[in-house]
Amino acid sequence: MREETGLDWKIALDSAAVLNLASQTTSEWLLRAEAHLDEVLLDHAHCEKKAAGAAIKLLFSYPHHRFLQEPLAELAREELEHFQQILMLLDARSIRYETIKPSPYGMALHRLVRRDDPDRLLDLLTIAALIEARSCERFQILADGIDDAVLGDLYRSLLVSEARHHGTYRELAAQLVGREVAETRLAELAEAEAEIIARPCEWVRVHAG
Repeated sequence: MREETGLDWKIALDSAAVLNLASQTTSEWLLRAEAHLDEVLLDHAHCEKKAAGAAIKLLFSYPHHRFLQEPLAELAREELEHFQQILMLLDARSIRYETIKPSPYGMALHRLVRRDDPDRLLDLLTIAALIEARSCERFQILADGIDDAVLGDLYRSLLVSEARHHGTYRELAAQLVGREVAETRLAELAEAEAEIIARPCEWVRVHAG
């Protein structure tokens, strides 16, 4: 796993142009996350596993796009490393790894995916970029806001990789359809993502609540 320094993640976030998100998470989410921290950590483990699976699914669905192969393979490998890291954290805190009701966030975003390629692939790459961006934003909130030095260090260590993953998906989208088309679609879906993340949710999740 890459070693990330505090300076590195600050530079990464600054260069990500506010991660192309159309909204910021409110302080209420941090308060709820702190009150349900075991639940958030369990959801985080599932998020890392799903992120790896999404990258691998793209590799198998689009083998004819050579430019996708190495970047997505590397991304999936890193997501699996993070999954293992969070599993170890759960074990250390005696949090049972089990099935959890997923946030409605991901399903709502994927309902916006258009049917035919290249639009379909563009939307899948763009949504993945936005999910990584929102993860990065919320990991920074946790790193700065929770009163737990171990978790603070953990989330700081993950920030730069999340920002990099956002950038990877964004660049792949630009390679697919050109920068102007990709950035226009990113702005459109970012507005939709902001509306979806703001919807009330009874559970506290990395991407909801």
